[in-house]
Amino acid sequence: MKVPVTPRVCAVCSRQTRGFGWFNPKLPRSHPKRADSYRKFCSLRCQGAYSNLMKKTGGKMIDPTEMEIAAMTDCLDPLGDYVAALGLDTPLAGYSRDQVLGLIEVVVTTYQDRMVAGHEAQAGVPF
Repeated sequence: MKVPVTPRVCAVCSRQTRGFGWFNPKLPRSHPKRADSYRKFCSLRCQGAYSNLMKKTGGKMIDPTEMEIAAMTDCLDPLGDYVAALGLDTPLAGYSRDQVLGLIEVVVTTYQDRMVAGHEAQAGVPF
């Protein structure tokens, strides 16, 4: 019997990982917290963005950053456009499954794109 494998998500954009990774190189192999520092990524682009962020912040991440808050805020216009296209008089409970999935796609894609672009802009990495 095969045990199902839970897909890992990218530490930058939350897409499914594809073999790229990062760990805190300052921790020796025997350090008990080294495994906690492992991060997985969907692409070399996200891995590079995260690595550059860790270099800049010294590996400390807590509470939403200004970039994360800005990415969330940037989701509002596309979300509003999507909801307006469906009809403002339709309550969320009245959305079909496909409409809800479309709403999620609009928000998640916008958030991911803004986060990757923000990390690249901070690091000055031209992709």
